[in-house]
Amino acid sequence: MTNYGIGQYMNKQRAAEAVERLRTYIEGHDFALNDRIPPERLLCVELGLTRAALRTAMSVLEDEGRVWRQVGRGTYIGARSVLNLTEVRYLSGITTPEEIADARLIIEPELARLAAQNGVSSDHRELRRCYRRCAEATDWRVFEAWDNRFHNAIATATRNKLLMTVFETLNAVRRSNVWQTQRTESGPSRSYPTLDEHKDICQAILNKKPEDAANAMRAHLESVRKRLILRSAGM
Repeated sequence: MTNYGIGQYMNKQRAAEAVERLRTYIEGHDFALNDRIPPERLLCVELGLTRAALRTAMSVLEDEGRVWRQVGRGTYIGARSVLNLTEVRYLSGITTPEEIADARLIIEPELARLAAQNGVSSDHRELRRCYRRCAEATDWRVFEAWDNRFHNAIATATRNKLLMTVFETLNAVRRSNVWQTQRTESGPSRSYPTLDEHKDICQAILNKKPEDAANAMRAHLESVRKRLILRSAGM
């Protein structure tokens, strides 16, 4: 290998190491979607990276939909929002829980199918983490935050930015307080059906079985729909 070839190889190695350090840092903190992470000057010190190496790593994670950056304001967790919030509020006001459940049944099984086909190791790691944190949650607020991230991780793993935006719109309407019902239980029990349903989806995606992933997601959403209807009826 020539000196030039060795130099290229070393640069790639350093870039890959910078990405891994940044990814590990983000995964090690309980950032919520759209949380702002520390500024570059602090991250460079914490991660032992140059400003150039950190920015290269940020670009990689931004392409993956893990972070987004706004000049002059900082770097945030998740993909950049492209939603028209006025439109989301309008949709929330004219959409019923049953309509949202129908839309999810059409869209999300296919997202799971694509996630099984296109997901990479970083997607798999995030999916496992979200599943684990859902299973560990002892109150609804924490559970629902990680449940949201679980489904978002699946959309991200499709590697299709248009579909990620469609999912983001649907998810924003779904999470609207306009139609959410009040839970009476203090928190999810270990026997809560969603936990096993998430496990089936996660395993199918990790094992790269698209049809199984789609079927597992469909079964999960049908189960969610039944529970929603029962809660709405006060049963």
